[in-house]
Amino acid sequence: MAEILSKINLFSPYPHLCNSISPNKSSSVVGFPCLKFESLKSSSDSDFHGWKFVFQEGQIKPKRGNLQASYAQMSSLSIGKAFRWWEKGVQPNMKEINSAQDLVDSLSIAGNKLVIVDFFSPSCGGCKALHPKICQFAELNPDVQFLQVNYEDDKSMCYSLNVHVLPFFRFYRGAHGRLCSFSCTNATIKKFKDALAKHTPDRCSLGPAKGLEESELLALAENKDLSFNYTRKSVPVPAQEATEKVPANPKLPLSSIQKAPQGSEEKTLVTSGR
Repeated sequence: MAEILSKINLFSPYPHLCNSISPNKSSSVVGFPCLKFESLKSSSDSDFHGWKFVFQEGQIKPKRGNLQASYAQMSSLSIGKAFRWWEKGVQPNMKEINSAQDLVDSLSIAGNKLVIVDFFSPSCGGCKALHPKICQFAELNPDVQFLQVNYEDDKSMCYSLNVHVLPFFRFYRGAHGRLCSFSCTNATIKKFKDALAKHTPDRCSLGPAKGLEESELLALAENKDLSFNYTRKSVPVPAQEATEKVPANPKLPLSSIQKAPQGSEEKTLVTSGR
């Protein structure tokens, strides 16, 4: 029997497990923590000196939760996240617009900063080819805010803003509002470079940022597909000056009659050449 056990390595499908067992002390099989070998105490009348298997209860099957967590961790390490082409190379000063209200708010909080609105579509080959260069411009001009509008996600908003060709760009700054708008591709990228060089220098404008034109805001508000509200701004009407009685004097021009200060009943006549 001892001779048969000593030759177990010849028939075992896992010979490396048997080689890892120390005959001098109790040990577990590598890879199988539920199995342990313990030495058998033999009596003086027996010539058998071997080992016995001991099964450890509760260690046979791993917990399902731990197995799922380990599999998820391995999957995340091996596969990783697949970025879409318009998400690659995005700089901190590039932001994707999610709604019409988001676009209006982003333009209003920009202040005097130059804002470039980039209208693109995932299915547009020209947009895909131009995207790496737009990311380079954003990296070289960290003070310029780039807003990305996905045509497929905000098609109704693009219609209201009269955007019908892609890729399309609009430049905005402070109280000046829209500075320019145009479409360009890799072949006409010089148009973008010239506009960026022209409008990049810092300029201070009086008043809050204008953003979209009022006609565009009204078009967005009238679009039933958009949850956007806007109230037309009331135009101040100048107060009409009180008409005064002009003394009948055909020799004096009407422009030479000025109103006297309050509290005085006399009229001051200003004439020229007299």
